[in-house]
Amino acid sequence: MLRGWRWLGAAWLLVVLAVAWHQWQFWQQPRVDSDVLALLPQEAGDPLLSDATRRIAEASARQIVVMLGAPSAEAAQRAQAAFREYLEAKQAGGEALLVEGDSPADWFAQARDFYAPFRDRLLTPAQREQLAQAPTDELAESALASLYGPMGGPRLTDWRSDPLGLWPQWWQARASGAGLALGDDGLLQAEGRHWAVLQFSTHDSAFKLDGVRRVQDLLDGAMEAAAKVSPDLRALNAGVPLHAEAAAVQANREVNTIGWGSLAAVLLLVWLAFRSLRPLLLVALSLLVGCAVALTVTTLVFGKVHLLTLIFGASLVGVAEDYGIHWFASRQAAPQDRRWSLLRHLLPGLWLALLTSALAYLALGLAPFPGLRQMALFSVVGLTGAFLTVILGFPWLDGGRVRETRFSHWLGGTLARWPRLRRGRATWVSAVVLLGFSVPGLLLVRSNDDLRSLQSSPPALIEQQREVGRLLGMPSPAQFFLVQGRDAEQVLQREEALVARLGGLAAQDRIGGYRAISDWLPSRQRQQQDAALTARSEEDVLRQVAQATGEPLARTAFAAGPLDMASFLASPASLPSRHLWLGTIGQGQASVVMVDDLSRADAMALLPVQAEGLEGVRWVDRTADISRLLGHYRRMMTALLGAGVLLVFGVLYARYRRDAWRVIAPTLVAGVLTVALLGWMGQPLQLFNVLALMLLLGMGIDYGIFLVEHRGDPSAWLAVCVGATSTWLAFGLLGLSATPALRGFGLTLLFGIGLVWLISPLFRPPPDAHPSDGNTSA
Repeated sequence: MLRGWRWLGAAWLLVVLAVAWHQWQFWQQPRVDSDVLALLPQEAGDPLLSDATRRIAEASARQIVVMLGAPSAEAAQRAQAAFREYLEAKQAGGEALLVEGDSPADWFAQARDFYAPFRDRLLTPAQREQLAQAPTDELAESALASLYGPMGGPRLTDWRSDPLGLWPQWWQARASGAGLALGDDGLLQAEGRHWAVLQFSTHDSAFKLDGVRRVQDLLDGAMEAAAKVSPDLRALNAGVPLHAEAAAVQANREVNTIGWGSLAAVLLLVWLAFRSLRPLLLVALSLLVGCAVALTVTTLVFGKVHLLTLIFGASLVGVAEDYGIHWFASRQAAPQDRRWSLLRHLLPGLWLALLTSALAYLALGLAPFPGLRQMALFSVVGLTGAFLTVILGFPWLDGGRVRETRFSHWLGGTLARWPRLRRGRATWVSAVVLLGFSVPGLLLVRSNDDLRSLQSSPPALIEQQREVGRLLGMPSPAQFFLVQGRDAEQVLQREEALVARLGGLAAQDRIGGYRAISDWLPSRQRQQQDAALTARSEEDVLRQVAQATGEPLARTAFAAGPLDMASFLASPASLPSRHLWLGTIGQGQASVVMVDDLSRADAMALLPVQAEGLEGVRWVDRTADISRLLGHYRRMMTALLGAGVLLVFGVLYARYRRDAWRVIAPTLVAGVLTVALLGWMGQPLQLFNVLALMLLLGMGIDYGIFLVEHRGDPSAWLAVCVGATSTWLAFGLLGLSATPALRGFGLTLLFGIGLVWLISPLFRPPPDAHPSDGNTSA
């Protein structure tokens, strides 16, 4: 064994050195994924919808909107100028963190010039109806009134190019559809205030690993500067980068809190148990190697590692130290020269503990969550790395004497004073009390799979996002109509059929409005029809006006060909609607139509019906879809948890025969009591609670294994106590996370680990029975 172990140890050392080299390279330019969508399940069996959702998210991934509202237009403009001056001063001489987009006024001038040659084929539904039904005499009178009347309406061209004044009305409809009611000063007027609207894009990702709020702090400083020159200013900001940065800062803080807190707890317990620097350093080494190997393998497999994987991996410290602690707890009672025989003695239990824990962690990977699969791989590899470091390195590195401390002697001796279940009145009374507590608690448990319950952004930021969306009439990116066709023309025609239905709902005030690219770029068929209608009407009107005035009038010439998608997307005019065009998806083209203000009472029930009977059109509610998927996978993982119990019991029975129930019963009792506690506390049962129960199965089994494998051994109980306490602290710290999913996960394990630690000794067998002899005496 010694010779073979030497070669295995050397091989493991080479692996550790390769990992160290990779880690040095990795942290030069860390490839960390911070996209929260990576945690969500992909649309099962529908890659087209997944692709559409990804593109919609990418369209707003770097966009930030700032609104500065003041009682007067002058005050709003002063605030806007001060805001810009502050940003320019702070970003001068370096790489700009925020880049301002074109203002609405600048964009309108460019868009007007682009559309001018195509003005004749841009009509609203009301204009289309008017030109088709109104008598020519009536239209001619309207044209003469606008030509000579003292109060003629606003014009964007000379009278001859638009005698009926159609174009300003088309632009007003576009502005209303875009949620902007801008005055001549370029300000939005709403709720008794004048609002300056500024749009920015981030130069780089808002996610940083240093925990610094760069974007939000820059905006806060600019808002303070604006408030100094404009009293009673109300400033709002919204955008995906702000939520992303808040999540990254929070993740950084939690990595430090949970990771360093767990490490400090483990090292303190190891010091109290062994009062020696060598156990402290070697246990820390096993944890460091385990986490480094996990990070390297995860990066090599997935190409990058998710921030929440790092947070979750920080709690791995509380599990991976069990192997090192068990080694040193057993070394206290063994002479220095018996290290190899001790290793042979410990290996069966350690292998079984690793196997059951790995099975529990691997169960995380069964859920179709890329983030959870990363966590599963990270955890299994991390545990394996720590385990191999202990069994292949500790016998060589731990050459000194491990003395028994007063604390370890006292803690190991508590096992003998711990009660053990026996047939009798006390046991039956305890069982009745536990049933009386558990059954009502289990009946109080309610599931909640709503995706919105997992929202972790700061409440103030969420409120500002809602306020900006309400003022600007911004639609939700999670609910939309997906329109598909073989080419752009078919997509636009199908969109126009859908828009006709939505226009009726908007006219009845049953929805707030809609956003469709066909409003900015009609289909070729629609353009041809409108151009013909406009030409006929305007030629008749100009002829009558010429007769009335005695002056010859000729209609202005417009573009010969229709406006096409490629030209439109390449122009500044497409800026408000460019994100609605998805382009090539699957074998065809696609776009999305978004709906404003879904808070109306029956909006969510009305909208799915609007897609019925329209080929290539469907209503998508990503929030509801993902919530249903969360519920589906919660039920699926619950069933897998039951299957896992049977699988683990089978593995245990192969080793312990009729004593296998003693190993698994504490974990099952602790799991039931944990769910009952969640019910009494009013905590909803979610997928992440079930995943935590799966981990509890893997980790709780370890304590039963050690107590049955080394029955009556105080050193085994010492290892269980130190390991359970550190694990309890590590996962308990997850309960402090501001991320709801991790908080629910940590809270479940906080209860579960504590309970299984207290319950395990109750089921231990008598110390005088061999672990495999099937003795079941109490």
